[in-house]
Amino acid sequence: MTVMHAITSFAVVAGLMTITPGLDTTLVLRTAARHSRRAAFATALGINAGVLAWAVAAAVGVSALLNASQLAFTVVKVAGAVYMLKLGITMIHHAIRPPHGDVATADSLAGVTVPPSATSCFRQGFLTNLMNPKIGAFYVALLPQFLPPEHSAAVMGAVLALVHNVEGLLWFSLIILAVDRMRDLLQRPRVQRSVDAVAGSAVVGFGLRLGLSRS
Repeated sequence: MTVMHAITSFAVVAGLMTITPGLDTTLVLRTAARHSRRAAFATALGINAGVLAWAVAAAVGVSALLNASQLAFTVVKVAGAVYMLKLGITMIHHAIRPPHGDVATADSLAGVTVPPSATSCFRQGFLTNLMNPKIGAFYVALLPQFLPPEHSAAVMGAVLALVHNVEGLLWFSLIILAVDRMRDLLQRPRVQRSVDAVAGSAVVGFGLRLGLSRS
C-alpha cells in the first residue's frame, strides 16, 4: 500500500465517521447556537486536538496498551462517562433554571464564566475526546489497516489524524456557518433553553452509553 493510497482510503472512512451524528457534532452545534462562531471554532479545534492525541497514541501503541489492560480502560471509561454526565446535566439544569435569567453555559465545569473564553471552549472539546477511550479503540482497530510498513507508524498515524482533522474542520465549519445564519432566532431565550435541553440530554445519553458499555 502506497502512502497516497493509504491516505485516500482512510479519508473515505474518516469522512463517513465525521458526518455521523455524535457527541462532537452536538458540542459544536450547542456552542455555536449558545455563544459565538469564535467559541464554536475553538471547541472544534479542541475536539480535533483530542482526535490527534488518540491517533498518535494508537500509532505508537499506547492505546493498544490501554485496551489490553481492563482496569486502565475501565478507569478512563468511567472518568469520561462522569465528565460527560456532569456536562450534560449542567446543560439541562441551565435549560430549566438559566443563571440570572441570562445566557447560560455548561462551561462552568472548566471554571469558565459567561461568556466562555476560546481557551475554555478548546479545553472542553479536547477533554471530551481525550477522556473517551472508545476513540482510542476505534483508532487501534482502524489505523493498522492504513499504515504502510516501510514508514514510521507514529508519523503516518499523525498524517492520517491530520486528514481526519481537516475533514472535521470542514464539517464543523459548515455547521457553524449554518447556525450563524440563524443567529437572530437562536438568541431568543426560549430557543437557547431548548438548545441546552436537547444538547444536554444527548450528552447525558452519550455518557450513559459509554459508562454502561462492556468494552
